[in-house]
Amino acid sequence: MHAFSYIDGQLHCENVPLQSLAEQYGTPLYVYSGNTILDHYQRLDLALQGLDHEVAYAVKANSNLSVLRLLAQAGAGFDIVSGGELYRVIKAGGDPAHCTFAGVGKTRDEIIYALQQGIYCFNVESAAELAYLNEVAGELGVVAPAAVRVNPNVDAKTHKYISTGKSENKFGIDFDAIEALYDKAAVDWKNVRMRGLQMHIGSQLTSVQPFVEAVKKVKPLAQTLKDKHGIEFWSIGGGIGIVYHDSLASGQLEWWQQKEEKPLTIEEYGAAVVPLLQDLGLKILLEPGRYIVGNAGVLLTRCLYEKKGSAKTFKIVDAGMNDLIRPALYEGHHEIAPLQETVGELVKADVVGPICESGDFFCQDRAMADFQPGDVIALLSAGAYGFVMASNYNTRPLPAEILVDGEKSTLVRKRQTLDDVLAGEL
Repeated sequence: MHAFSYIDGQLHCENVPLQSLAEQYGTPLYVYSGNTILDHYQRLDLALQGLDHEVAYAVKANSNLSVLRLLAQAGAGFDIVSGGELYRVIKAGGDPAHCTFAGVGKTRDEIIYALQQGIYCFNVESAAELAYLNEVAGELGVVAPAAVRVNPNVDAKTHKYISTGKSENKFGIDFDAIEALYDKAAVDWKNVRMRGLQMHIGSQLTSVQPFVEAVKKVKPLAQTLKDKHGIEFWSIGGGIGIVYHDSLASGQLEWWQQKEEKPLTIEEYGAAVVPLLQDLGLKILLEPGRYIVGNAGVLLTRCLYEKKGSAKTFKIVDAGMNDLIRPALYEGHHEIAPLQETVGELVKADVVGPICESGDFFCQDRAMADFQPGDVIALLSAGAYGFVMASNYNTRPLPAEILVDGEKSTLVRKRQTLDDVLAGEL
């Protein structure tokens, strides 16, 4: 589900033509659909009806202040992985009491800041971290709320860089060690209170089966911890996948229907997991990121040159891997849609950026509409892990960001200047 479509031959975000945004704000340019973000949040919230639950948006997916404010006003909680993300949530009007702090390497300063702000819980990823959390909380004379992340050793069957629930991953604690750790905390660590249990098996899952397998495996442990230690919640993580292949991109629907992904619908997800959780009597937290914002964003980029060689054709654009690193980092797929709807023969080409790296490409040997220098194209499904992973590599300023609401578009991040890039250097 997204709000990008051709209207009278022009690609729109909701009711705003993207060409007008490219002309007004320049390229590269990130554009987000606010109504898509809210729709995804609300559908997920509705799918968990019947459970005491909270949807805690994973801030790392897209941390723009206006996106966070939109979700905070809708009632979302937040899953954070740094003190900086907590600071962002607070600046956007979010409530720290609805923030859970995950991540394997929390620093002393981050722990102190989170305790001072009164977050809901720390999701702890090692016994050493739990001991350190107890030590820091003791120095402050407070009790830190904690949950341990259990590693259920379930194969999410996703890319190795975004798989997190197997025993060889750096995240979480082995399933068989969890109960003993909670017992030890109850006896030895008086400045932590074990408030819940957490798990997360990976990202971009397009089948419900790994979720069901993980919930069934961990549910008896959650029941035991509730009975022995009085835990209040169980966070079952995020990871619901989105569709990255989209027939919108080609203008030749028959050709793309052969490749379209069949998404895991949120209704299918809810129907599978809610019945398994209803009899536990625990609050259920869900931590989606990509599902909320992934298909709500595009990256606009202008074609600079076409280079035809003996081996292949290159379409060179003004966005690079510093603006959107997913294709280079973990072979992420993004459909390419021209802003002017085209119907005709496709051409096979590489779409590449200006960065001095061979890995600076958005696709290779892909059949696509034959856009030309000067044309603007949209890289679809760029709302998650796009701008948040951008950098100034090659001393390139970061793009601007736009948030659309119906016929209204708002600049929610100014494009960096070169002076911005150099600020702080001596």
